Amino acid sequence: MIEIHNVSLQQLLPPNIRNDPTIAAAAQAIDGELAALTQQIDNLTYINRLDSLTSDEADELAWQYKVDFYDYSLPIEQRRQLVKQSYARHKRKGTPSAVEELIATIFGIGEVQEWFQYGGDPGYFKVVTSDPEATAGKAAEFLAAINSVKNARSWLEAVELTTGDDMQLYIGTAVHIGKYIYVKQVI
Repeated sequence: MIEIHNVSLQQLLPPNIRNDPTIAAAAQAIDGELAALTQQIDNLTYINRLDSLTSDEADELAWQYKVDFYDYSLPIEQRRQLVKQSYARHKRKGTPSAVEELIATIFGIGEVQEWFQYGGDPGYFKVVTSDPEATAGKAAEFLAAINSVKNARSWLEAVELTTGDDMQLYIGTAVHIGKYIYVKQVI
């Protein structure tokens, strides 16, 4: 079997013209250009190499795939991830898992709590994240992103920023049963 990356035009010529010196020279001259084009064949399929897209390729695919929330100023890794997840996100659009996936892409960690999980009003949800990047400066971008993937009947009630740290906590108790104890200070 002939491998397309290793074939020369002269090998593909029929035997009756392969030995003609003019045709052989022309085929050899064209081989360099064909080899360059053959090397670019691998770049035609974007699906196989979504993890190694260039910045321009990611931007073009975001437009083509209609990525709802796409910011050209995001780091290339996040833009690649948004493009990679766009098809699946479009299929699950309007579900809490699509919102959680978007939160994980933007903030790295977070979860969606629906109204019945925290005792809120019906139709509302809140986002809980521990990422310190979830600040008021990113609020407009974040709201646009959430509105692009949430369902139309649900409303974002709050974004909770939680922090946690390990600390030593000591608790002591004392129980005395019996008569009163009087303590006097003597000077």
